[in-house]
Amino acid sequence: MSWKTAWRSFYYETAAEPEDIVLEAAKTALLVIDIQNTYLELPDDPAEAARWAPFFTRMREVVIPNTSALQSWARANGIEVIHARIACLKEDGRDRSLSQKKPGFNYLLLPKDRPDSQIVDAVGPAGDEIVVTKTTDSALTGTNLRMILHNMGIRDVIVAGIFTDQCISSSVRSLADESFGVVVVEDCCAAATRELHEAELRIINMIYCHVVSSAEVMGFLG
Repeated sequence: MSWKTAWRSFYYETAAEPEDIVLEAAKTALLVIDIQNTYLELPDDPAEAARWAPFFTRMREVVIPNTSALQSWARANGIEVIHARIACLKEDGRDRSLSQKKPGFNYLLLPKDRPDSQIVDAVGPAGDEIVVTKTTDSALTGTNLRMILHNMGIRDVIVAGIFTDQCISSSVRSLADESFGVVVVEDCCAAATRELHEAELRIINMIYCHVVSSAEVMGFLG
């Protein structure tokens, strides 16, 4: 099924097909969000490790290799590759947003220099690629990324990373609100479960972004 008809929610079941997407390399960026070492660490508890096993499998077998390939394609075609990661500037995490201080899964204390806060090597920055550090879900809200994109003349942003229903969704909505064209690459993203991943893609598709595959996005260059 084509991206033009896939991932439709109730709101867009009967909508006309969108126009073809044409990306101009010099005005396009690939933003890879939060693929960091901490999210590949197996829980100590065997039951929790088993519960998260599908996520780790998807990361190893789908998201990381596809994202690495997408980065190589972008670099070869003159598309700016940008990285975002969650990390706090203070060792005690006082600078974190409230959502990262609340108890539960979203609680994060990742000082910026600690190994688990670093980007996974396979999808890490090359050369002078920009890395923004955030203590928020949205890569725009907690950084100067908005200014960076505008200063570089970026009009369209290709988005990959984790988690689909959290930092990806939040970043996509922020980008859309700033009138960037946004493309989310489905097979370069993951949520904790496939169900959450697919549900969020349907929620954001066609209003905040277009959801596509990595093979499809590579055909969008004008």
